[in-house]
Formats: sequence, C-alpha cells, structure tokens
Amino acid sequence: MKANLKVVRKNREFSDDFKRGLVDEFESGRFSVIQLSRLHGIHKQLIYNWIYKFSTLNEKGYRVVEHRDSSSKKLSDLEKRVRELEAAVGRKQIKIDFLEKMMDIAQEELDIDIKKNFSTPQSSGSGKTDKK
Repeated sequence: MKANLKVVRKNREFSDDFKRGLVDEFESGRFSVIQLSRLHGIHKQLIYNWIYKFSTLNEKGYRVVEHRDSSSKKLSDLEKRVRELEAAVGRKQIKIDFLEKMMDIAQEELDIDIKKNFSTPQSSGSGKTDKK
C-alpha cells in the first residue's frame, strides 16, 4: 500500500531590495535577463515584471526587449577578450623567463651581476674596449 503523498510547492517571497538589485544588475549591463534567470533560478518573465516596476531607465508604457543574440554576442566578445589577454600574459611570461635566463648566463659566464641587489657592491666596469 502506497502512502498518499502530495508535492508541496512553496512560493518564494523576494524582498524589494533583492528585486531592485537584480534590476540594477540588468541596467548596468553586467547580466542579461536570461543570465539572471539562470543564476537565481527565477523565471525570466518575473524578472521582466520587476524591470517594469523598479527600473529607473524604463518609462511606463514602453516594453523592454532583449535579443538573445545580443547576450550571446556579448558573452562571445568577452570570451574572445579573455583569450586575447591570456595570450598577452603568456607572451610577457616568455619574455620574463628569457630575460631572467640571460641574467643568469651573464652572471655565470661574464661574472656580471645584473640583478639589483642592495648588498652587492657596484661593479668597476669591464674595462676599456677598442672600437674598430
């Protein structure tokens, strides 16, 4: 015999501060309605209702329309920018490694201390060189 179980659905209550916070995040351009919906587990129509109610930029009688292409394009642009910045950091790291290796070679083979240490005395130079 099965127990008579019912699914209890609880209605969530959101404070006005929370609603205004979501509207502010949307208006600042940090998140799209779809992203906010996925992030907080709230239906997108409810977020649109809050935008109509609490938005400082939205005038009454005008409808907010957000194209899905715009949010996906924004996301792909940001991902592209991240890839570019990671590549730039990689190039800089290679350059740093190269220069550090050159300083080590100069120290070992030429006995020149290029690294700036305050405790080491200044070098007297390598002497005169004849130019041809």
